[in-house]
Amino acid sequence: MPRLMKATRLAASLIYLVISHGAVATEAVSQNDVARYFAGMQVSADSPIAKFTRDAAWQQHAQFFDAAWKELDKHQLSKVRAWSEVNLKDRQPTLFYMFSGPDFLYADSFFPNATTYIMAGLEPTGPIPEVTDRTRIGLANLRTSLNTILNLSFFITKHMQGQLTESQITGTIPVLYVFLARAGKTIRETSLISVDKEGNIQPRQESRSTQTVPGVKIVFSGSDGAPQSLYYFRTDLSDLGVSNSGFLKFAEKFAPGDALVKSASYLMHGNSFSRVRQFILDHSRTIVEDDSGIPLRSFKPEEWQLYPFGTYVGPIEVFPGMGQPKLRELFQKNHPPQLEFGVGYRHRGIGSNLLLAVKKNVKSTSQ
Repeated sequence: MPRLMKATRLAASLIYLVISHGAVATEAVSQNDVARYFAGMQVSADSPIAKFTRDAAWQQHAQFFDAAWKELDKHQLSKVRAWSEVNLKDRQPTLFYMFSGPDFLYADSFFPNATTYIMAGLEPTGPIPEVTDRTRIGLANLRTSLNTILNLSFFITKHMQGQLTESQITGTIPVLYVFLARAGKTIRETSLISVDKEGNIQPRQESRSTQTVPGVKIVFSGSDGAPQSLYYFRTDLSDLGVSNSGFLKFAEKFAPGDALVKSASYLMHGNSFSRVRQFILDHSRTIVEDDSGIPLRSFKPEEWQLYPFGTYVGPIEVFPGMGQPKLRELFQKNHPPQLEFGVGYRHRGIGSNLLLAVKKNVKSTSQ
């Protein structure tokens, strides 16, 4: 019997060591290396997941992203950054990007130096991702989920939800990781969070209420090493949705900010999204949007100076009845400079447009 007990204790000790060793190995994989793996970029040489970059599937994945990003930066992102540098002078520390999905790509290109990015969409965050020997199975789905934004500058929500739930790589965090890594950011910390009805942040595992808003916080830095934070929340932005959550209360804590709205399905043109529309108008110093965002009639002339860019020809056929005669008149009257990049639903054709709205008589609070 003593020998049996001794053997049992020895077996238990070995199991503990195996589990402990596995935990240490998992912790040793930085989320920055995970992001670089998903983005098709080399990870740290001593990373436990470096071995997976020798896999043929990952090398094909890396070649795809290298080529895609070269074209994207040449025809889109470099031109967005150039437009931003010339036209967005008085920037606030916070960027509000409602209806964004996981589109950090354009958030960063338009507003690269924001201290805090607050983004919201219907796509789920998923778990904090790991890289295993099965992850390569999901790499093709990850590429597919990014096809529309790489080629058309926006996500198609229902397509993305399917692609990122039927895969070994799930949720929006891997997509955010790709954009962060390819933008040259270094990820410092990732945590799953939720917002309660009072707008307070709490760790996701401690939230037991169905009325909390699930999200993720990613702390990262650029080449200057200054810390930046990205918050992405899965939430319903309709009046009914925000009235039952503390999301806007949370966002208000970071005001005043700037705002980006594009490919927003003209939702804020109706009455069902009046609260998020008013939030953006009340708490933004500068708004960059295409014609699918806040309708022209909501900008009070005594409060806003409006600068059109590109060409307005009205909405695509998918959104009948959303044309704005007054917006067409504004574009025709001002003879605006053309955009050298595509944005919104007319990304590939005539009609790509932006409206830059700057709030009047506001003292500068830029960094």
